[in-house]
Order: sequence, then C-alpha cells, then structure tokens
Amino acid sequence: MSIKVKVGQRIRELRNEIGISQEALANKAEIDRTYVTDVENGRRNISIENLEKLVTALQIPFKDFFNSPNFDK
Repeated sequence: MSIKVKVGQRIRELRNEIGISQEALANKAEIDRTYVTDVENGRRNISIENLEKLVTALQIPFKDFFNSPNFDK
C-alpha cells in the first residue's frame, strides 16, 4: 500500500471519528473539498503544508496523526 493511500485512509478515519463531512473538513482547513476527496482516495501527493492544515482541522497533535497501525506496515 502506498504512502498516499495510507495518509488518505488515516485522514478519512479521523474525519469519520469526529463526524464531519469532507466539505466541513475542507472549510476548516481552508482547502478545496475536491482536494480532500483526492487525498482520501490516495490520488494526491499531499504537501506537508496541506497535511498540517488537515491535521490541525482534525484537532489532533501532528505527532498523533502517524500513530496508527496503517503506518506500521
């Protein structure tokens, strides 16, 4: 599984845990909704700056983003 897919799955997982839509997450992160869709589906090579925006919008510490079994594989 590629890192793009792993990152996208993690974003989707965290977004679903807090119960917000892709559109709501995009608005909080100040990025386009279609970008969030592409990231979650592993179609975008996300920049570190946009990853930081999304993690901040998800309201978790950046270091906790990678604390997932997905990243152990």
